[in-house]
Amino acid sequence: MASVKTAISMDEVLFKEADGLARRLQISRSRLFAQAIAEYIRRHRTEDLIERINAAHQDSPDEEDKAFLKAAARSLARLTEKGEW
Repeated sequence: MASVKTAISMDEVLFKEADGLARRLQISRSRLFAQAIAEYIRRHRTEDLIERINAAHQDSPDEEDKAFLKAAARSLARLTEKGEW
């Protein structure tokens, strides 16, 4: 994979913390920053996916879904009455 150099500005305290963490992990600061941004991007992708899933399911169930839910409830009731659950 090709690497791209970039410059970033940050608070000095944050820089010192990052530098200390990189030393403890025995990785370069560049590697630490790359791992941090990769994790940040993954987290936001997950949040975006959850938002899309929630948006897709926020509408009311249609008639087919309602029929399925009723049938499932009846099946569950029969199983619990028989002690099979």
